Amino acid sequence: MIRNYIKTAFRSLRSNKGFTAINIGGLALGLAACLLIVFYVVDELSYDRYNTNADRIYRVNEDLKFGNNSVLYAVAMPPLADALKADFPQVENAVRIRNAGTYHIKKDGINIKENKVAYADPAIFKVFTLPVINGDAATALSEPNTIVLTETSAKKYFNNTNVVGKTLLIDDHINFKVTAVIKDIPKQSHFNFDFFVSMTTWPDSHTNQWLRSDYNTYVLLREGADAKKFESSLQGFLNKHSAAEMQSDLNMSIDGFEKNGNYFRLNLTPLTDIHLRSNRTGELSPNSTLQYVYIFSAIALFILIIACVNFMNLATARSANRAREVGVRKVLGSSRGYLVAQFLTESVMVTLAATLIACVVALLSLPYFNDLAGKEIVVSAQALKWLVPTLILIVVIVGALAGSYPAFYLSAFQPINVLKGKLANGFKNGMLRSSLVVFQFAISIVLIIGTLVIHNQLNYIQTKNLGYNREQVLIVQNAFELNDQAWIFKDEVKQLPGVSNATLTGFLPTSRWHNTSMFYKDATLDPKKSLFPETWQIDEDYISTLNMKMVAGRSFSNRMPTDSLGVIINETAAKFLDMKEPLNKVLYRSLGGKHAAENVKVYHIVGVVKDFHFSSLRENIAPVVMVMDKNNGALSIKVNSANIKDVIAKIEDRWKTIAPSIKMDFSFMDQDFDASYRAEQRIGQIFLIFTTLAIIIACLGLFGLAAYAAEQRTKEIGIRKILGASISGIVGMLSKDFLKLVFIAILIATPLAWYMMYKWLQDFAYRETIHWWVIAIAGGAAIMVAFLTISFQSIKAALINPVKSLRSE
Repeated sequence: MIRNYIKTAFRSLRSNKGFTAINIGGLALGLAACLLIVFYVVDELSYDRYNTNADRIYRVNEDLKFGNNSVLYAVAMPPLADALKADFPQVENAVRIRNAGTYHIKKDGINIKENKVAYADPAIFKVFTLPVINGDAATALSEPNTIVLTETSAKKYFNNTNVVGKTLLIDDHINFKVTAVIKDIPKQSHFNFDFFVSMTTWPDSHTNQWLRSDYNTYVLLREGADAKKFESSLQGFLNKHSAAEMQSDLNMSIDGFEKNGNYFRLNLTPLTDIHLRSNRTGELSPNSTLQYVYIFSAIALFILIIACVNFMNLATARSANRAREVGVRKVLGSSRGYLVAQFLTESVMVTLAATLIACVVALLSLPYFNDLAGKEIVVSAQALKWLVPTLILIVVIVGALAGSYPAFYLSAFQPINVLKGKLANGFKNGMLRSSLVVFQFAISIVLIIGTLVIHNQLNYIQTKNLGYNREQVLIVQNAFELNDQAWIFKDEVKQLPGVSNATLTGFLPTSRWHNTSMFYKDATLDPKKSLFPETWQIDEDYISTLNMKMVAGRSFSNRMPTDSLGVIINETAAKFLDMKEPLNKVLYRSLGGKHAAENVKVYHIVGVVKDFHFSSLRENIAPVVMVMDKNNGALSIKVNSANIKDVIAKIEDRWKTIAPSIKMDFSFMDQDFDASYRAEQRIGQIFLIFTTLAIIIACLGLFGLAAYAAEQRTKEIGIRKILGASISGIVGMLSKDFLKLVFIAILIATPLAWYMMYKWLQDFAYRETIHWWVIAIAGGAAIMVAFLTISFQSIKAALINPVKSLRSE
């Protein structure tokens, strides 16, 4: 019986090749797009779940509010990990990780720059799942100047993984002994280092300070431990350990600190929440956001629904044409159950064919999708365990839903009515089909509006006045490797033709260097009159090199010896300090220590710089205090030449004369700025591609519906032509019914899309508004696309010779 169903279904589908091709093509395209998005979403949700004890690992965060400033840190105090293990029996283990920045490792006489280096405690192997290939995990990071390599980095420097006991020369002067080799960390990890250096190598790790935050700290709780109860006890624990230091450094008690509205807290973030739910200062790597998972999941669902709606639309459109077939089958003795099974078999066969094609298309498209999304997704054997059952479920569900209407509706027809033609209703009576078309185009319009709003916001970011000029600013990122000779390098570069200025500091609007200090308005160090700003060390050329604007006072000058005790503040800092005329006012900076009240440095304000953006436009501009001090973190060079390559070559020549064994690492400030919004740019591109796919799929269905609508009205069109109707009149007649549905879709989609994109824009402190013309363009595009799709079939029907149309009567 089943074999007969399949043979009959195959014959029916083959006899309607156009209908079958449109159905399979539209559904396959929708399923392929849906599969790619599912791969993306599953990848995002799988971060850090490779750890065996992922459900028991938590990162300890610090929240700080002092005066008018508040900061959410992903890092904590140096002694925290050991103290937690000692004070809480529910803590099985704790580990610290600290980003080590850049190391240069010697290979074949050449220094190779490595950025993925971290300091780590020996307990890292007890907390995280990092399988050791060679070496002993228990002792691998217990001694100074020891290093653990990943499998890839071991092969890179030694061509094999059996390298325990060998050494690496770091920064031309320190030999590190390799004590273990581990498997490469999965890409789905919130940290992805290639080298782990023993924490004891870093002298600062031994300090016992509780009022500073530098170390990403993780705890592994014992099985059955209550994480919320543990978190609630952290405040008392912190107060006990930090009280003495707060009294000595800030000259106040815990109660006094909190009485003024301040707080100093610890809290937990589950390991598996870090990638999608954490965006704190001091993250080990840039994280994503759960919002994008929701957005892409919605797009995948929308595209799948549009594809399924096409399927149902075309199936119901053909129902009138197949009504006589049902009548004849019933007269010949076919039962209703047989007919239901026949229609459902056809539907499932089409869905199965579309699914197989979709799988091939998705797999072939995956490398391009990875490039677009910045991913390294692979379809592994483990993925197939959930993918195959999911696809089978899709085939059954989609096939059953799409075939349910013709199956149960047509099979209930009375043969006498069918054969008399009473059920051959035209397009106008297809309320279900009309509703589905409205639904399809409503979704498409929502996606079009979303794409335009995202594009406008990205364009706004690119063109907004940031308070500094990032064009043609070359940044030598590793100037710090020149040590004291960095200032000689700066002076030589400034003399080069094509260079207008240069500034030597790592504190740049596009860098990740951050530093904060406490400043007070008076000598009593009253926290109510305090400021906790970004504190940047800059030189006298900083303001002019970046073309910043001074709204009051002046920039630093090396001709003014008193500028060593001067500061430049931004407009936001002046507002926080409630200073209407800040010039020459005094700020007090506590340097901490046992006698904090006496260890105070007094600065005078020499200038106020116009507010500039130095973090994401998602955030408001924070207070900044600039001090004139030496910092050789990076050299920013303002290039004033059309031949930039020639200028770079000359700068590299100067570099080689000072550091011949170290490669100069440089970038352009505008590229660094763009990189900080790479996630949004990728989202915009992906949104555009999948919106286009959704529109194409919707148009495929509309094309098929228009063809069947024209076919049902062939004789009507012939009579109208005989009576003098023009081709344009007939095209208009056939198009208006569909265009009415598109207008309804616009009315439904517009408020929904506006609300969704309004909520998305709220994540940006500085954002573009949703202009009326965005709605107009989206609506106009939908109408134009729909009309072009329909008009092809309408014109084709209008051009048919009426004699040919009426010949069968």
